[in-house]
Amino acid sequence: MSNEEQVSATLQKKPTALVVEDDQIVVTLLEHMLSRRGFSVKVATDGRQALDLIETLPILPTLVLLDVMLPYVDGFELIRTIRERAAWTEVPIIMLTAKSQEKNIVRALDNGANDYIVKPFRPEELMARIRRLTKLS
Repeated sequence: MSNEEQVSATLQKKPTALVVEDDQIVVTLLEHMLSRRGFSVKVATDGRQALDLIETLPILPTLVLLDVMLPYVDGFELIRTIRERAAWTEVPIIMLTAKSQEKNIVRALDNGANDYIVKPFRPEELMARIRRLTKLS
């Protein structure tokens, strides 16, 4: 196996998180938390960047962490886009948002989100939910 094939095989085994978040402080915290637990992290800071990554990522992410309030395309629309793609139907989506109204939670879950966490979030609780959805220890 060539060195390039070995790198590709290693990347496929490493869990990947797609973080869609426009608050740089939250992005930095999530990148730190996830990378410490062995995740490769891909970041989109607005809805358009997220759509581009959904279209172009060579390997499906293990998990999507998705804000609702984003520039250009909101999180609800991104859930629909993700769930319309056959290859992405089993990718867990956790909404991570300041929107705490029941109607938003119900809308996200009805559209295909697997979980919904209101900011400010507790890091260890988030990691427990990630472990539950991804079956990673």
